[in-house]
Amino acid sequence: MRAAGRNGVRGAMRAGSSAAFLLLMMFVGGLGLWVGAPIAWLYIGGAVQGATGSVGAAIAVILVGFVLTVVLFVPVLSWLSRRHAEARAARGLDDLGRAALEGVMVVSATVAALAFAVWFFFLSGAEPIPLGLPN
Repeated sequence: MRAAGRNGVRGAMRAGSSAAFLLLMMFVGGLGLWVGAPIAWLYIGGAVQGATGSVGAAIAVILVGFVLTVVLFVPVLSWLSRRHAEARAARGLDDLGRAALEGVMVVSATVAALAFAVWFFFLSGAEPIPLGLPN
């Protein structure tokens, strides 16, 4: 009888750690969507523009490629969200619906936006407001 109780607790603990791991995977997927995919498609578009000399072709490749990437990411993130809900249910917790995925996407988008702002204003060497001041 006691062993069954331990297995139940161990199963709940495993479900909890798998739920946390799934949240982490959703966060990484969100960062990949907000940061990795745009950088990758800009790189590919630059290569296309360098090879063809056509800015239009490069922009078309970037737009089509990014849309396809989003179309591929959405089912994966949705699957992770369903697995997270199942892990919560295994622990006996309430079903939050899509709240976990929505929260992860908001946090990952905020982190990506802040990272871009830091890069743009402090690391890129660009002058955000063209004042013409000497460096």
